[in-house]
Amino acid sequence: MELTLLGTGAPGGLPRPDCPCAACASARGEQARAATALLVDGALLLDLTPGAALAAARAGHSLTGVRQVLLTHPHDGPAVELPPGLPSAGRVPDGRVLTLISGHRVRAVPLDAPGTGYEVTSPEGERLLYLPPGGTPSGMAGASRPYDMVVCDVLARPDALARLRAAGAVGPATDVVAAHLDHDVPPGRELDRRLAAAGARAVPDGTTLIVGEYHAVPDLPRRTLVLGGARSGKSVEAERRLEAFPEVVYVATGGTREGDPEWAARVGLHRERRPGAWRTEETCDLVPLLASAGPALLVDCLSLWLTDAMDRAGAWEEEKLPEAVRERMAELVAAVRATPRTVVFVSNEVGSGVVPATRAGRMFRDELGRLNTAVANECEHVLLVVAGQALVLRG
Repeated sequence: MELTLLGTGAPGGLPRPDCPCAACASARGEQARAATALLVDGALLLDLTPGAALAAARAGHSLTGVRQVLLTHPHDGPAVELPPGLPSAGRVPDGRVLTLISGHRVRAVPLDAPGTGYEVTSPEGERLLYLPPGGTPSGMAGASRPYDMVVCDVLARPDALARLRAAGAVGPATDVVAAHLDHDVPPGRELDRRLAAAGARAVPDGTTLIVGEYHAVPDLPRRTLVLGGARSGKSVEAERRLEAFPEVVYVATGGTREGDPEWAARVGLHRERRPGAWRTEETCDLVPLLASAGPALLVDCLSLWLTDAMDRAGAWEEEKLPEAVRERMAELVAAVRATPRTVVFVSNEVGSGVVPATRAGRMFRDELGRLNTAVANECEHVLLVVAGQALVLRG
């Protein structure tokens, strides 16, 4: 099954007209994107957008052979002119199956938002799932087998991928292609990096793909360390790396602090930001978690873990770090090396600021630097977040 992406952008296109933002300013050339529309085997057009005939011609195709035009979502703005010779555009009721004269079968997939998704099966049996902007399948049951390709709004609805993976509809070999790309993420390397974290990719407008053809999917790193200063955006970056996973255990090492409303407010903000399907464990006993099999872990953060280790050993009043703390650090690093799980660690980068005024503060700074270095050495992927921007240090 041959799929040509006539456009890959949001309904308003990219750059948006008259938008002065940095992402729109840099969306030029191959980074510019028309509203998403898909041409399947020259016979099926999914979403009718302005300039579809011209976009097809630029990609070396014609719309003269199109036998069915299907819409996935309500279109705002002026009516789109139907190119001459094309059948009228419509939508298929949820759950209904439409068989085309070309032999393709199209099933309308119900969503949790306005719109309709389409599952397209070729006469040879390749399977494509296309979802509209902001759409996620509702009532997903166990899939008989994974789709060969999924085209969806990866950045706005990563939970759609999480649901599809949980249902077995997206597997390790599924080619996930991002569509409906907007100006929320700068194009280029930052876009590629964020999509790779979800196991997805973006392609330029006009690209023709073969559904079912082998394509190397992005390699998801198993161990990631995200470093950053206070309010740098490191926790948001760490959460973003796992939001397309079907199940995640959030390991909070900060615990609770009785009588501290400011700390409770911080914890509450973190909880509200996480996907509802994530499970939270408040513990500093990381070694058993890392040693056991299970869903992905997000450990936030190593600096609070070290604080707990020093508290337990009474290290703050000692002249030098107690051996018990060094032993716990060594055990943790060994567990990171041996863990079978996907893990994202968060830690503070405190070595670039003012030298602490106290001996205990300097001890903590030095040991956290050593711990970060040791954990980084065991991770395939290391990021430093500065002012909300992630710099790749490894991987």
